[in-house]
Amino acid sequence: MNRIPLPIQQFVAVHQDKLWWLHSAYSLALGVAVMWLGARDFTYIRFVTVPLAAIWVSGLLLPWVVNHPRQGPVWGRRLRLAVNYLNRNYYQQVLFFILPLYAASVTPWSRNMVFVGVLGVSAVLSTLDIVYDRWLSAHWLAFSLFFAFNLFATVNLMLPILWKVGNTAAMYWSAAVALAGFASFCFRLSGLAWKQRRQLLLAAALLLLVLVEAGRPWIPPAPMRLLKTEFGRGIVAGRLRIVSPLEALPAGWSGRLYALAAIEAPQGLEERVCHRWYLDGRPVYFSPFYHITGGRRLGFRLWTTAAFRDVPPDGVVRLDVVTEGGQLVGRSTLRAAAAP
Repeated sequence: MNRIPLPIQQFVAVHQDKLWWLHSAYSLALGVAVMWLGARDFTYIRFVTVPLAAIWVSGLLLPWVVNHPRQGPVWGRRLRLAVNYLNRNYYQQVLFFILPLYAASVTPWSRNMVFVGVLGVSAVLSTLDIVYDRWLSAHWLAFSLFFAFNLFATVNLMLPILWKVGNTAAMYWSAAVALAGFASFCFRLSGLAWKQRRQLLLAAALLLLVLVEAGRPWIPPAPMRLLKTEFGRGIVAGRLRIVSPLEALPAGWSGRLYALAAIEAPQGLEERVCHRWYLDGRPVYFSPFYHITGGRRLGFRLWTTAAFRDVPPDGVVRLDVVTEGGQLVGRSTLRAAAAP
């Protein structure tokens, strides 16, 4: 006997879409709270393996369970809705946790803002119940690509934090794990012929390799970030202290500039970075790559110097801190005074 009163059933049937959108607003608010936790202590990332594994396993088993001969169509729909509900919540916990960690490593107005934007869209999609239920989870290719991208983003952040893997190596390992996730869904959910599956996976692997090779500058080197940069006319190398700090350059200035950049990274993380100096967007000097180690309270401080001649009025000296893999850690500028 159905225990739910008929008026309530009718109300839900008529307004179910509105109720789902209301739940989506609640999920988004909960995601903001998770973002606060991620920004406060990124070591909690070790717990995200559980929800990711749950999404992976349930995605592979759900079609078999729903279509089992003992399951009627009604219970099959109910079970699918329940699993989708859990998976949406798992995605929300993971994506809203890692989003502020990537955002903290973004360099404003640089290419790596694009990756964080896509990750933000992915996080919001996980809160939209109707979109997830009726589109993402209903189409195997969309579901597989969504999972693979979020798996890549999570593992790419987890490896440097938990296992001290350098950012460039972490990207390749993350791509391999993401490909494994996509491949498992392709074989289990696609319904394609064996030859078509192999061709699709080969294309996916080649595309992923190209994206990792060419796309590194578009991805922030999270959790590394540039804390601050000081410019000056000299430096005390033994104490790592800038001499005659500069907030601006005189117009027409010529001479040697020194920069001291502080880079924050997790304890034990090892990476190689360089300084790239520019004047009004034109390269002036690229330093060799230097080995840095994370975990210092004030950040790993690295200094370099470059010579400039006749800096024009309103000219901009720019310093980029870049990893050996081509990821932008941070950017600082020093502007010359306007012409009198």
